[in-house]
Amino acid sequence: MIVRGAGPARAPHAPVPPNGAAPRRQGRPNGVVTPYGAVPRRPHAMIGGVADVPSPVDGGPPSGGHPAARARDGITVAAFDLDGTLTDGGSVLPFLAAVRGVAPVALVTARTLPLLARAAVVGGTVADTAKEQLFIRLLGGLRADDVDAAGDDFAARHVRARLRPDVRDRLFWHRDQGHRIVIVSASPECYVRPAAALLGADDYLATRLAVDPDGRLTGRYEGKNCRGSEKYARVVSWLRVNGLVGSGNEQPVLWAYGNSRGDLRLLGAADQGVDAGRLGRWGRLRQFPRVRDLTHASTERSWTTGSGH
Repeated sequence: MIVRGAGPARAPHAPVPPNGAAPRRQGRPNGVVTPYGAVPRRPHAMIGGVADVPSPVDGGPPSGGHPAARARDGITVAAFDLDGTLTDGGSVLPFLAAVRGVAPVALVTARTLPLLARAAVVGGTVADTAKEQLFIRLLGGLRADDVDAAGDDFAARHVRARLRPDVRDRLFWHRDQGHRIVIVSASPECYVRPAAALLGADDYLATRLAVDPDGRLTGRYEGKNCRGSEKYARVVSWLRVNGLVGSGNEQPVLWAYGNSRGDLRLLGAADQGVDAGRLGRWGRLRQFPRVRDLTHASTERSWTTGSGH
């Protein structure tokens, strides 16, 4: 992985614990509670389409043996975007509708339509500002704990309904190789956090929303929107905080999966970037191999070591 100019490391948040329970803001009980009950640490059993396999936390290794026994050339990290990569379509507007209702979201969207249209064309900081305006108008003043609880419920429904089987299988493949998995998303932490736990990821990096002294959201970003160069910077910071890069450390092999121009910087810096977009040769990430090109190849020959599995 190419590590350059990402600034000083700082702990972005409490990591997802080994048992898969998502950390909360202080004052909330630990664990992810969804309409389906407490979320276990066995995503293979919970998310449809894949037979249940044991995981280390269940007392047995994933298929292929314990990760420590398979480690050949140091640490490998797999970073996955969420919207459009692991799941179909966007999630921000559906989440806002789940929190505030369809009518308020439609009204605010109509009022900010010129800005949203320009953001869709220009992208960059214009897109960041447009999204922040939606959060200010629709989430500003709500209790952060209530929005977190709504995020738990939304993540459970969204992952079940919108998870892409092809990219899900890539995530499970990385898990079975003993690779560390981190979800990196421009969506708000309040539902990226439980989504990461549902998927069995080791950690998550997402857009933070500011909270005032009374525990209410302002709607503004705390820091930057986690897209573009910020995704790259946050991954580098995460690697440093976790002792995976630095003086005297061999750099880990980094895989990165994305679907849009907001993922281009991260995929370009990774040892192996993967295009999970639907546009193929017409997409912004067309220089990278596509998910479907890796599905069978990865079981026969490693892209990171050149050796068979």
